[in-house]
Amino acid sequence: MSSLTTPSRLTDRKRAAIVDAAVAEFRQSGFAATSMDKIAASAGVSKRTVYNHFPSKEALFAQILEQMWERSIEGLDLVYRKDRPLRDQLLELLQQKLELLRDENYSELARVAIAAGLHAPELARELVTRMGNREEGLTTWIRAAAADGRLKTDDPLFAAMQMHALVKGFAFWPQIALGQPLLTLVQQKKAAESAVDMFLAYYA
Repeated sequence: MSSLTTPSRLTDRKRAAIVDAAVAEFRQSGFAATSMDKIAASAGVSKRTVYNHFPSKEALFAQILEQMWERSIEGLDLVYRKDRPLRDQLLELLQQKLELLRDENYSELARVAIAAGLHAPELARELVTRMGNREEGLTTWIRAAAADGRLKTDDPLFAAMQMHALVKGFAFWPQIALGQPLLTLVQQKKAAESAVDMFLAYYA
């Protein structure tokens, strides 16, 4: 039985090795300067193997960004509870988001993604279109709270974007664009609480 699963496991390992190598190369050299040859050498596989898994560098990069997206929404699935205070629920959601933004690997790869998007806007547009069909947890939560009459908004996505802007203005963009240090836990708490209080002052 194990012999039957070995080829599949080997293929999965090779694919994972390619993705890991690509992440390292993109982080070190950027999108434009990274070649499929370098990725293959770093992964310890042939160039043909890389192309068997990913038809182009753009497809490989898009896969990496999609994994970033999946990771960013992984914890943001707090189900709206009508029996809990809105503030407590929102703080829990933002804490999950802030933990991700404190991840240096995520931040470094985000820099690469932003730079690549500037040089290849068609790649960025394609990715945004693919991701636009999904709803992350905060938008879903806001929609449920509005349906329950506890928030006043007819555009949950817009409200969620405002909340993200309040948080990322302190915990993401200064670090990505200006090289500022990651927020301390005390600074995180202050950013989250002030963002939630401003949000509820308008929408609750």
